[in-house]
Amino acid sequence: MNRLNKLLVFPALLMLAVAGCSDNGTGADELNFDASPMLENESNNIILQTYVNLDTEAGLLVDAVNELQQNTTQQNLEAARQQWRNTRKPWENSESFLFGPVASEGIDPAIDDWPVNKTDLDNVLASNDELTKEYVDGLETGLKGFHTIEYLLFGESNDKAIDDFTNREFDYLTSASASLKGETAKLVAAWNPEEGNYVNAIVSAGSSSQIYPSKKSAVEELINGMEVIADEVANGKIADPLSQQDPTLVESQFSFNSKVDFQNNIRSIMHIYTGNYKDSSGPGISDFVTELDADLDSRFRAEMDAAITAIDNIPGNFRDAITENPDDVENAQEAVRTILSTIQEDIKPLLNEL
Repeated sequence: MNRLNKLLVFPALLMLAVAGCSDNGTGADELNFDASPMLENESNNIILQTYVNLDTEAGLLVDAVNELQQNTTQQNLEAARQQWRNTRKPWENSESFLFGPVASEGIDPAIDDWPVNKTDLDNVLASNDELTKEYVDGLETGLKGFHTIEYLLFGESNDKAIDDFTNREFDYLTSASASLKGETAKLVAAWNPEEGNYVNAIVSAGSSSQIYPSKKSAVEELINGMEVIADEVANGKIADPLSQQDPTLVESQFSFNSKVDFQNNIRSIMHIYTGNYKDSSGPGISDFVTELDADLDSRFRAEMDAAITAIDNIPGNFRDAITENPDDVENAQEAVRTILSTIQEDIKPLLNEL
């Protein structure tokens, strides 16, 4: 699934959720359990905290690439590359909740559009335009964000040497990193209770929320997010390059970070499902699943673990594996499709039993 299609899916899912939960006009909670602790935990301790971590890491990426430009050593290049990976992790951990401001304010494509438009990128480098943060902010999404930074840092095949950098590339790299940091700061501000306060849209579902007329609609939003990223990993991120045997369609192909991306997408589902993130734990989707079907809860947790393992078992880097080890790639794809099927056929229907 490409980025445009993904952004079109979320508003449609939200409209369905709202339409299905507001026919009584009261905004009352139709669920037979108190979802408030879950919504409080998911919005504050998982979603907002993931974005806070993303913004912190993005700031460290800005520092790392600035240090690289000022002191161009191989050691600083490796440090900048590692910081790119560190920043990438919380972003991929957020992909099971790509709703709200990240979609409505166009932050997702500004951060994570791909593939990179390498032709126009080379034209930017060849131009005389001043490469500032503000200039990069105004570029099309295929010329900024994670994958432009990745291309500049790693080169075509994760083998760019420090002597291969030009001054223009350093200028582009530092400005693109600053632009990324600007977008991550917007995300934090949009969710922060003291600023945009999208957290409250979820926490107040069924009462004063202008977006979620019932608690059930907010819970459905969370489950829909799990479903969409499972579908994208299985039937987009893995399926597109595999079926077309086209390595240019592989996300995070320059850094050979694709498999880690996919695993962190599954962990993103885990965080929303379990209600746990880093050192924080609280109620999640699993609470009501366990109440109704403890065996389903155990099975789904095992399926998520199995998918992470299957992705890890793909030999080498994913870009080469689609042609050299397609059977292993297909095994990983099927493991993720199992997650998707369980969400669609078993977990979502449970909401109608509550």
